[in-house]
Amino acid sequence: MADTSDTRTPAQIEADIKRRREVLAETLDEIGMRVHPKTIMGDVKAKVVSNIDHTLGRAYVGANRVVTDAKGRFVDDQGAPRLERVVPVALVVVGVVGLLALGTRRRRV
Repeated sequence: MADTSDTRTPAQIEADIKRRREVLAETLDEIGMRVHPKTIMGDVKAKVVSNIDHTLGRAYVGANRVVTDAKGRFVDDQGAPRLERVVPVALVVVGVVGLLALGTRRRRV
């Protein structure tokens, strides 16, 4: 059988109880901070901001890829415009703008 007798003095027992109370009080304070509504909202806000940053980062990378692909179609390796591709697109844009201008002009009359 195990020996259950305590060889500590009453002062040692009191010191041990005091130390355990202090540790317990610190633990309860920490738990109180973790479940406090401001702490919870701060954690939620940090997660939302992190998710938004991640989403914006992915959107930036995707947009950058689209711009790079478009640039690659209209500019050669030396940076000079590819006229065989730029001119037809420019003509289409001018035509659309012209049609829109005529359409708004006719509505006014």
